[in-house]
Amino acid sequence: MDKFIIEGGHPLKGEVQITGAKNAVLGLIPAALLSRNVVTIDNVPRIDDVRKMVDILSRIGAKVDWQDDVLTIDSRGELSYDCAPYQDEIGEMRASYYLLGALLGRYGHAIVPLPGGCNIGDRPIDQHIKGFEALGADVVIEHGCVKMQAEHLKAADIYMDVVSVGATINVMLAAVFAEGRTVIENAAKEPHIVDVANFLNKMGANIKGAGTDTLRIHGVEALQACSYSVVPDQITAGTYMMAAAATNGDVLVKGVIPKHMESVTAKLKEMGAEVVNVGGDSLQVSHQGRLKHCHVKTLPYPGFPTDLQQPMAVLMSIAEGNSRLHESIFENRFKYVDELRKMGANISINGRTALIEGVPELSGTKIVATDLRAGAAMVIAALVAKGRSEITGLKFIDRGYENLEENFRNLGAHIERVAVENR
Repeated sequence: MDKFIIEGGHPLKGEVQITGAKNAVLGLIPAALLSRNVVTIDNVPRIDDVRKMVDILSRIGAKVDWQDDVLTIDSRGELSYDCAPYQDEIGEMRASYYLLGALLGRYGHAIVPLPGGCNIGDRPIDQHIKGFEALGADVVIEHGCVKMQAEHLKAADIYMDVVSVGATINVMLAAVFAEGRTVIENAAKEPHIVDVANFLNKMGANIKGAGTDTLRIHGVEALQACSYSVVPDQITAGTYMMAAAATNGDVLVKGVIPKHMESVTAKLKEMGAEVVNVGGDSLQVSHQGRLKHCHVKTLPYPGFPTDLQQPMAVLMSIAEGNSRLHESIFENRFKYVDELRKMGANISINGRTALIEGVPELSGTKIVATDLRAGAAMVIAALVAKGRSEITGLKFIDRGYENLEENFRNLGAHIERVAVENR
């Protein structure tokens, strides 16, 4: 077990290259199984969630080679659609549920343990099951597994009762080979959904409407090999943008799609930071002095992302005035607030809303990353705090950020990772 030791108070300056999107690649990897061919994916982040997904694919029979940021998946051989023996591995990662759609689409059968991941509230898979059943699958949940079979997948008109990124991708995977035209209404519109659709289309699928609230999927007979590059990670980009603004820094965030960052950019500008589009694929973020207060409500894309709610709370904690942060996506995403209070933040919680009275400074102390994005928030809090902080729970951070401490160190942060002795 490791921990971060951070000496706060040092402005971040320099440039940082953004990796491929975690949430996209975790959909692309299972999608590759539908090709029954060799697929090459580049710009793949070297993070723990990807390592786990690669391991699961290898265990069910795919041949996977990962060199630097390039992942090659050979699924020409027979695979097992029964993932039940790998319950421990799958139970650690939420995105493992994409194996349901991919294996159902490929074989008409799938047995996948119920997924795990960050404990940030009630995240049921009822919309996934609704979509699979509409396509003709029989679904049962027993012994901790989702078991599905379908004699013949047929297209359907499916209305999502709630906007669900996971369900949209999963049903899209299952519908690629379904006979006829499947329509998904009230679909999620996040960039990584567009990325998975683009990837499937490059392999020969016929998907239209990705990025809108209506997807139309015309079933095809087969997919073929392709090479593909993962879309940049908007959440990683937002993390570094916020860190730059919070520390009175000046950072060039490279390899981004500025349109994907519009909600974050708007709020940072509202708080007084300067954000400039440089060359079409980079954003220069700088700030001097104290940030201004603002109000934020998390929403599905193109709204403000829930995965940047926790880092935004750090900025609000040191901003001048009173801010309000409303979490509309998940009902249990304020666990990290107690950690910020240890540092002197003045935050009160009322249901899904955090009321934050800005303080002049935070003070370093021992804090814990309670989930992936809370971990990023703890790092930013430690970077702006006066004095030394120690952060444990790095397993969550490693799930979604590649070389976080190295990147921050290259920007001038005083951060080191040290091993913690088990007692």
